[in-house]
Amino acid sequence: MRKVALRNLAAHKVRLALTLLSVVLGTAFIAGSFVFTDTLQRTFDGLFASQAKGVDVRVSPKEQQSFGVPLGVVDMVSQMEGVRAVAPSVDGPLVVLDPEGKKPVQTGGVPSWGQSYIPPERAVAEPETFLEGVPPAAAGEVALNSGGAERAGLKVGDKTKVLIPSQSTQQRPVIDVTVTGIYEVPSDTGGFIGVLFSDAQARQLFTDGSHVAFIDIAAEGSGDELRDRIAAALPGFKVQNGEQVREDLKAQVSQALNFINYFLLAFGAIALIVGTFIIYNTFSMIVAQRLRELALLRAVGASSGQVGGSVVAEALVIGLLGSAIGLAAGIGLAFGLSAVLNAFDLGLPTGSMAVLPRTAVVALVVGVVVTVISAYAPARRAAKIPPVEAMREEYASAGESLRVRTAFGAALGVLGVVLVALGARSTGGSAASTVGVGALALILAVLLAAPAISRPVVGGLGVLIRPFGPIGRMARNNAMRNPRRTAATAFALTLGLMLVSAIGMLGSSAKASIGVLVDKGVESEYVLTGPQQSLIGLPLGVPDAVRAAVPEADEVVGFRGVAVQAGGDRMQGVAPDGPIDRALNYEVLDGTDTLGERAIMVSKDKASEHGWRAGQQIELTTLDRNQKVPVTIAGVYKNTPLLADLVVPPPIFEEVTPPAFRNNFYVLVTAKPGVDLAAMRTDLEKATDQFAVVQVQDREQFKGAQGQQINTLLAILYGLLALAVVIAILGIINTLALSVVERRREIGMLRAVGTMRSQVRRTIYLESMLIAVFGAIVGVILGIGLGVGFLRTLRDLGIDQIDIPWGQLTSVLISSAVVGVLAALWPGIRAARTPPLAAIADI
Repeated sequence: MRKVALRNLAAHKVRLALTLLSVVLGTAFIAGSFVFTDTLQRTFDGLFASQAKGVDVRVSPKEQQSFGVPLGVVDMVSQMEGVRAVAPSVDGPLVVLDPEGKKPVQTGGVPSWGQSYIPPERAVAEPETFLEGVPPAAAGEVALNSGGAERAGLKVGDKTKVLIPSQSTQQRPVIDVTVTGIYEVPSDTGGFIGVLFSDAQARQLFTDGSHVAFIDIAAEGSGDELRDRIAAALPGFKVQNGEQVREDLKAQVSQALNFINYFLLAFGAIALIVGTFIIYNTFSMIVAQRLRELALLRAVGASSGQVGGSVVAEALVIGLLGSAIGLAAGIGLAFGLSAVLNAFDLGLPTGSMAVLPRTAVVALVVGVVVTVISAYAPARRAAKIPPVEAMREEYASAGESLRVRTAFGAALGVLGVVLVALGARSTGGSAASTVGVGALALILAVLLAAPAISRPVVGGLGVLIRPFGPIGRMARNNAMRNPRRTAATAFALTLGLMLVSAIGMLGSSAKASIGVLVDKGVESEYVLTGPQQSLIGLPLGVPDAVRAAVPEADEVVGFRGVAVQAGGDRMQGVAPDGPIDRALNYEVLDGTDTLGERAIMVSKDKASEHGWRAGQQIELTTLDRNQKVPVTIAGVYKNTPLLADLVVPPPIFEEVTPPAFRNNFYVLVTAKPGVDLAAMRTDLEKATDQFAVVQVQDREQFKGAQGQQINTLLAILYGLLALAVVIAILGIINTLALSVVERRREIGMLRAVGTMRSQVRRTIYLESMLIAVFGAIVGVILGIGLGVGFLRTLRDLGIDQIDIPWGQLTSVLISSAVVGVLAALWPGIRAARTPPLAAIADI
């Protein structure tokens, strides 16, 4: 029987290739996901391997956005027993400009970071390795990492400018610098720019003069003993040895990479599910076509176990071959994915591809198990067929009743609708999980009930091909003849287009929500923003520069970000540097919007969550909880993403926000009545030209810029979803090709009675189009329903508008019809070439 299985595979090379391809595509995405994230992880591990080398103890704040370590703590640690040396360090964000100071060096979302240079005689950690030049020794001198220097096109001796966003206009945010050296960073890729300043200038640029970012300590004796003593003396700080610092950095990166990995694996699972149905459909058709062959084997002595085992053996061979090829394709896919993400300039580091044994094992196990399970049901059914009954010609066309599976499908459908409706009534993770479970129930419902649904839907779609006369009716009847096969073939496309529709709704609704938010919430004529994909906001001095140079501006308000703790709750808010009543449209529900030096406003949600009301005194703390800030709630406003959780006055902003993190999210500029807005734009551009990174946008341009960022994300999602759609198309091709083989005698009879080759091809094309459009209609309807459910759970994130992109969905349906015709080209040509007499004589 092993020989029978192997010879059967060799005798049907086209069928083998199509089935292999579905396994390859499904496993390639799984393998590619692991390879891509493992490569990133290994590259980051190499990048962090040199961090804190030679450091016995590092003392740093527990929260990143804190003021740092006070100088008093530095002095205290320096005097502790067992401390040999202490090296304080400071750092902060910046932007490297071209020598003219006109254009920023783009990093694709990767940080540009400034840091103090510690000479080797004072350093505790291993000093930087300089490839060219010398370290900075005085104000105005800098050293760049080699990757950053290459990206900026700078070399030793070049002069350029650096923008420090946290510096006000009086503090000169743009400074002239000279590159004195180029130093090496392990795995120096991904767009990161590291700028070293002299210690004195770094402290002047990035600190308040009384804190440092962290301190590195060298021990005279045991580093771990010293770490424990310092930790006991400084319970409010993070105290680690060098190995713990590296592990902490790796853990942070691993957490971020886990999200990417889960994201990619989710799409890999989608591709694999689609591939699974294609494999299952393929083996079901293969077994149906081979019933008489298998019955003959039973008649000559083969047992039912041997017959079923031969089919499973074929699946095992296909699973092994497909998984092995899929593993190799996954490595290529990881290369391609890395290239695509780098094309979007996301600044991810790159390195040699990491193919771990775990990746190979997972790809092989998943591919083989899925393929064998997909083949098991048809193999078991074939083994149970009585030999004499299976030899009858009409047996293959007989089908089991659809009543039971349709009833189960209907029950699951009702359950799914109820769960989606319940989840959509609230927001947050639990609501989204409820909708997710409902979505799974609906998908299973469609899977079970699709055969029963296909007959009336495909029959109704037959109206579209009525102009083709008898050929159209024949195509419709062929599509309706075997509803199980039609449903299984269409389901692959249904799943892909369901996701396309839901994601399209997410993008369209997000853009619509932004549009409504800006139209109703922003009253100013101009919005000043920073560059897209930048982690750095607008420089602190932008509002003052506009006020001084643009007489047409009536109100100029900079909105700075602020983060505080209230009890155990971390809250994000804004700190406007001027009155906001003419810049924004918002609704005060309780109290007033007049902010005093110690008065704040809070959102309705936060007020309800904590039981706050207007006039109440509360206590906020800095993120590191080292400083308490008593405030009074002046007012409670209706939730709006423009103001986040709370609004604080400038004194509180300066009290809780470290100097290095002080910048503007955006600046709103309101024009005086009757001014020439075009002339005002020109003045705004001139006034902000000195900062290089400022983009002057009216409300429509601002909405367009936000929409462009959403489109970029959607492009990546659609690119990943394209794989599932490609697999679905291959499934249609595969099904039609096998259907042509199954109907060989029928096609031969049609040719014998005068049907022309073009008419045979047209029949196959129309049948494929009906199947594709049926799958697309079900997918779009399912996608709209699930899209609405999920979007309702995102109301608290600012997506409060539900917009269905009807134009896009209509184009999806039309494209599906075109795809159906294209998928049928090869099977149609093959059917038209069927020799009439040979086909009729075929037994």
